[in-house]
Amino acid sequence: MEHVKAHRTGTGTGTSTSTGSRRAGLLAATAGLLVAGVLTAGPASAAATGPDDSTRPATLAACAYYDGNALTVYGQRGDRVKQVQCLLANRHHLSWQDVTGSFGAKTRTAVKEFQTKHHLTADGKVDKKTWRALYA
Repeated sequence: MEHVKAHRTGTGTGTSTSTGSRRAGLLAATAGLLVAGVLTAGPASAAATGPDDSTRPATLAACAYYDGNALTVYGQRGDRVKQVQCLLANRHHLSWQDVTGSFGAKTRTAVKEFQTKHHLTADGKVDKKTWRALYA
């Protein structure tokens, strides 16, 4: 009796192409945010800051909580707020301990400082112009 080896022609993994492409897209987006974070506040700006904050990571954090530009204001909670806080912490306007996802007084003060430094209306509200400056 002759033994014949069967060959599979399909992937047989049970995953769809859309899941694979979503995963690839997520990985690419995360990598892009890492690169953007490194390029927006590199070592030169880190060296020009004030006293050492021992709660600050040695390298910039990849802020990948939210990628939109919706109005974000005092009293809000969630990933959008955490994104603002992370970007502000990377630029040394907020301590890493204050990246909580809750837009309180410290976050509002940090936003106003950031807005003033970037010649924006210092109202403490993260609008489209402030989002653009945070990502620049």
